[in-house]
Amino acid sequence: MSAVRLARGFTGRDKIIKFDGCYHGHADSLLVKAGSGALTFGNPDSAGVPAAFTQHTIVLPFNDTRAVQSAFEANKNQIAGIILEPVPGNAGVYVPRSNYLEFLREITRANGALLIFDEVMTGFRLAKGGAQEMFGISPDLSCFGKVIGGGLPVGAFGGRAEVMDCLAPIGPVYQAGTLSGNPVAMAAGIAALEELESTNAYAKLEQSGAQLERGMRECAKAAGVGVQFNRCGSMFCSYFSDEPVHDSATAMKSDRVRFAKYFHGMLEQGIYLAPSQFEAGFLSTAHGPELIEKTIEAAAKVFKTL
Repeated sequence: MSAVRLARGFTGRDKIIKFDGCYHGHADSLLVKAGSGALTFGNPDSAGVPAAFTQHTIVLPFNDTRAVQSAFEANKNQIAGIILEPVPGNAGVYVPRSNYLEFLREITRANGALLIFDEVMTGFRLAKGGAQEMFGISPDLSCFGKVIGGGLPVGAFGGRAEVMDCLAPIGPVYQAGTLSGNPVAMAAGIAALEELESTNAYAKLEQSGAQLERGMRECAKAAGVGVQFNRCGSMFCSYFSDEPVHDSATAMKSDRVRFAKYFHGMLEQGIYLAPSQFEAGFLSTAHGPELIEKTIEAAAKVFKTL
């Protein structure tokens, strides 16, 4: 919410582009679903949100460069910025196509708009520098969640100095928070970040993720079950679909009845996954090779029942 307000205040523009399937908190102007076409304004996704609050939010399909180009052409000098999860994790998990993030960086810069990375999920998870380090992209603003506080409730956003200087008291954009700079959360966050820096966490997570991906693909193929196993670092998702999943629309085509059977089958094998097809799965450093192999063996048994 604050990053979007800042983008609007810095650019003097009202419209924001977000992508279908990406979640950015429950601020009214961002709690929207796609309209009937690529260029329509978003419709409120919840009761209690006036349509007027979402009239400046343009909802587009993820991974579609043409849709973004069309939106900028149809709204010249009106778009304040683009906000996105660089690796969406709120409709399962799907990854940006090659050069897609680079395209977003270039088109926002060319049109005087800001690029906002919502790294609430990817920040300090995919790499110490988040998705922007993994993909080599520098957004104008970044948002982080409670990872900043070592798991305690806090959030943070930051970016280029000239943009951040628009915040009060230096600039005209208002921002406040009851728990801003809470010392307990900040101490916990520093401790967590120091622990990440002193360990080989990200290499271990990538090894575990690669082992899981390889095993899941092999046992699905052996069972003759159509599964799209999407992974980026320690984030993953299994879609029961015969076609690749690269956006919200293709994610919605997956077989949710089959996923439910898969979930309960895995639970019976002692593996507790997120119970929704559209939740991301996460690995942690506690998941060593033996646990990954146990998960693959369980999936092999369950896939055969599907």
